[in-house]
Amino acid sequence: MLKTPLLAGAAALALFPLSAAAQDHSAHEPHAGHMMPAAEPTAADPVDHGAMDHGTTSHGPSATPAEGSGTARLPANEGGHSGLHIDADDEWMVMAHGFAWGVYTDQSGPRGDDKAYVQSMAMLSGEKTTEWGRIQLKSMLSLEPLMSNRGYPNLFATGETAGGEPLVDRQHPHDLFMELAARIDVNVGDNARLFVYGGPVGEPAIGPSAFMHRSSARYNPEAPITHHWFDSTHITYGVATLGYATPQFQVEGSVFTGREPNEERWGIETPRFDSWSLRGTWNPSRSLAMQVSHGFLKEPEAFHPGENEHRTTASIHWNNGRGLSATGAFSAKNRDPGATLTAWLAEVNWNIDDHHTLFGRIENVKNDELFPDHDDPLHDVPFRVSKFQAGYAYRLPISGPLNLALGGSIAAFDKPRALDAAYGRNPIGATLFARLSIGH
Repeated sequence: MLKTPLLAGAAALALFPLSAAAQDHSAHEPHAGHMMPAAEPTAADPVDHGAMDHGTTSHGPSATPAEGSGTARLPANEGGHSGLHIDADDEWMVMAHGFAWGVYTDQSGPRGDDKAYVQSMAMLSGEKTTEWGRIQLKSMLSLEPLMSNRGYPNLFATGETAGGEPLVDRQHPHDLFMELAARIDVNVGDNARLFVYGGPVGEPAIGPSAFMHRSSARYNPEAPITHHWFDSTHITYGVATLGYATPQFQVEGSVFTGREPNEERWGIETPRFDSWSLRGTWNPSRSLAMQVSHGFLKEPEAFHPGENEHRTTASIHWNNGRGLSATGAFSAKNRDPGATLTAWLAEVNWNIDDHHTLFGRIENVKNDELFPDHDDPLHDVPFRVSKFQAGYAYRLPISGPLNLALGGSIAAFDKPRALDAAYGRNPIGATLFARLSIGH
């Protein structure tokens, strides 16, 4: 039986042998986050991972869409074999993946700040294929609660709280428990499955895959300033999802807790199951995944009591299977009562060769949370802001599945003149990083 105690993910990363247990991924492009094949044949027709072609793009339907965060789908060319794969016994396959990301950032202007910090994630999952379907057990943990509750500087980012105050121009740290969930797939026909997913910590069926699980954002050290428009639900306390999937289509619905995690990041919050969402995903080829989703979130933000949200998102993910991946996304947050706030995002990651990577992100968001003080004349005034970010990473394998990436990024902003007094005329964000990972 697979167990997931408090530090199971981190312990697994340190204790699993790196020689016989590690698979050779040198022939494949790096993969994102934690992904496993989404479409699984029955036990009588096992998946031959070694025979899968991740180096070319097929124009036909994708046989095995990749899994992103929660139940989100990504293009099959994203792969899904990053990390350590261990045959625990004759029935279970165990996978471990994780990273420790040392970062220094300096954000300029009157509201800017600088900070050295560490992002981290450890994932341990188990999978068993049966004659009737598949069972997955998933755990993901982070030691980011060791970081101050104020997180790290990230100009124009908003969301969640620290010290009882809204976080503005900061990215909050992630909780210790990022996922504690299970998924069961039942075969209901040729290449068709019904599935249930859920647990005390998981991700509902809304929005694109979370940013740290998209290959288009793999080496970007900063969370998007649009994070709370697209994937703020990637850590949700209490999720239950029911879905139907074929290799080309997936439709699913969730009930979950609408409130964002509080600032007590070491424990597990009480589920409420007061919100719902629906999502449809189409994988027309190995290189593409497209989703649309809509959800109702019950009072998602602590500082907007009595204010619910209807969120609509659409996204397209593209991966050519040869090191180039991109994501484009749109989101609309319709507050009830309140205004509709929209956001756009486009990001790209290009692994030029075995060592050199270029990445970038462009975002545009309408945000009314930049001035939380009720006495400020700009309180609740929406401002549309754009962020332009570009970066470079040098990747070098260390030993076996270990990889080290060194790099940095720079960001500039376009904003209304009314924000010059608070942010300066031309604020800049500069970031350096060293990313050590198991898998890519």
